[in-house]
Order: sequence, then structure tokens, then C-alpha cells
Amino acid sequence: MQPINDCFLRALRREKTDFTPLWLMRQAGRYLPEYCETRARAGSFMGLAKNPDYATEVTLQPIDRYGLDAAILFSDILTIPDAMGLGLSFRQGEGPVFERPVQTEEAVRNLYVPDPAGELRYVTDAVTSIRRALNNRVPLIGFSGSPFTLACYMVEGRGSRDFRTVKTMMYRRPDLFEKILEVNAEAVAVYLNAQIKAGAQAVQIFDTWGGMLADGDFQRFSLRYTKKVVDALIKENDGARVPSIVFTKGGGEWLEDIASIGCDAVGLDWTTNISRARRVVGDRVALQGNLDPFVLFGSEEAIRREVRRVLDGYGEVGAGGHVFNLGHGINQFTPVESVQIVADEVHEYSRRYHG
Repeated sequence: MQPINDCFLRALRREKTDFTPLWLMRQAGRYLPEYCETRARAGSFMGLAKNPDYATEVTLQPIDRYGLDAAILFSDILTIPDAMGLGLSFRQGEGPVFERPVQTEEAVRNLYVPDPAGELRYVTDAVTSIRRALNNRVPLIGFSGSPFTLACYMVEGRGSRDFRTVKTMMYRRPDLFEKILEVNAEAVAVYLNAQIKAGAQAVQIFDTWGGMLADGDFQRFSLRYTKKVVDALIKENDGARVPSIVFTKGGGEWLEDIASIGCDAVGLDWTTNISRARRVVGDRVALQGNLDPFVLFGSEEAIRREVRRVLDGYGEVGAGGHVFNLGHGINQFTPVESVQIVADEVHEYSRRYHG
């Protein structure tokens, strides 16, 4: 059944819409006081993510507050390596840390594809719960990290400024690194398909670290494996098409390559000129993005001006295929009222392009 507000799904299909739909990466997060209250009750981030009731609650919070056009599953991109038994924890001031990073041949041999009905059941249960709670108001987006981005954390054992350990393996033992990517690609496809079967109506692949690669390496180690995932995705569920979005932070150099892998939409970070992006990809895919998240720290006048600049940059009257978003996730210190300004301006101003 189509959502009552299906503008987001129609935009991904490059169909006519009445306005440009809007959702925001990390829209359920620490900038929201209600999120912080729920997280306090949950006791920890993973306590929040692994409890379907809490995950449902925080997923709906920005929808209820701002009237956004899509919800995104509340979870984390590192659920797959956590389910592989790598020992994920979140340390104050450090972020995610794996107790058992994947840095040896034995560790690579021990990798496996987690069972969505087993180790990741809490995610599919959350998807089902969120769909029920949304009551068909707006579509639900499922997501995963890309095979390459997951590998970065798995090999390094934590976040990094330069991912030196990852790149050392990539250049010294590309055979070993590609084995990790092969397992990850299968795991991500299985995981996203389980989310789709549970009720996700679109999916996004976050290639957060693909942009740190050199040209050529990006195609070999990141895009190749993202394509494997896209190729394996369920394309239709419950009588409706399930669109896929690929977002590569720092991927502006490779828009044409990304658009060619079979996804329905390409996400843009804030460094990419959206007019140029549209000229490059033509009508092959929809585009998503791409307001600088720190615009939300500006004055109301500045926020409205920058929102209009993105909308004007996308295109002429009658143009479809644009989903408004930030160029990366909302910063935790973002003023809550700034998000409402963005939502109102997008919904009001964009109508001139959808006559």
C-alpha cells in the first residue's frame, strides 16, 4: 500500500510531485530534546538501537515534530560487523570501537554473513514496529553502511582520520582486503533485503569513507562492491517498487560512475554543485541533497536563502527527481528551530518548480 504522502517515493522514481520532498540524514539524533530523553531511558546508544520500541519512538520523533516526508530506520551502520562478533562498543569521546578488529588472515577467514533472523532480528523487528506506528503516513527508509565503509571500521577497529591500517592492507594485501569486501557485500545485500521484507519502502547505502580513495581505487574497492549490493537488492515488494539510494561522502568526482551502477538515486554531499551534478547524470537517476549541515547554524534569512539556492540549482519548472536533504548528517548542536525553517522553506518554495 502506498503511503498517504508518497512524494518521496515518486521523486525517487522521477515522477511528477507537488513539491520537493524532504528528509534529513541523522534526523533522529542528539539535537532533539525528546531523543535525548528516550536515550536516557534506554541507558546507551546501543540500548536504544537494539530495542524495537525505543527505536520506533525515536524514528517517529522528527516526523511528528517537523512533518518530514520520509522516516529512516533508527539504527547504526555498524550493526553488521557487530553481528559478526567483532565486539562493538561506544566509548565516551572515542565513538565506535571493535574489540576484535579484522587484521589477520585468520580473522578474515572467520568472517561470515550474519543471519537477519538471528543476530540482527532486532533490526527487522524495529522495521516492522516502525511501519506499524507510522500508520502509512510517510515511507520508511532502511539503510546500511557500504561494504567498503564497513571494512574501514572492521580493519581499523575504530574511526580514524586517515585509515592508515586499512590502506596499508589495501595496498600490501589487496587479496585479503577484497575477501573482506566480498563477505561484506553479501552481508549488506542480505541485511537490506531483510529490511525490505520487513517493510522498508526504500533503502540507502552509506558509503561514508569512499571519498577518501584515489580515482581507480574508488572504483575497485568501493563502487564495485556497492554495485554487487545494488544488483542483489529486491526491486519490488508488496506490489511496489523499492528504490535504492547510494550516498558517497566526497564522491562528487565520480557522479557518472555511481549513477551507472543501477541505483535509483545518488546522494550528494555539500561540496558538490547540484546543477553540475544534474548535467552529469541527466535523467538516469534522481538526486538527493545537498545543503551544508552547518547552514542550520545561520540566521533564519541565511537558512532560507541557502535552501532556495539548492532548490534553484536543481532545475527548471516541471523538473522531478529531486529529494532535498543535507549533504551529511545533522550536527548534534543544531538549533531545533532551524530544522523547522528548512522544512517549511523546502515545502513552500519548491512548489514553483512543480506546477
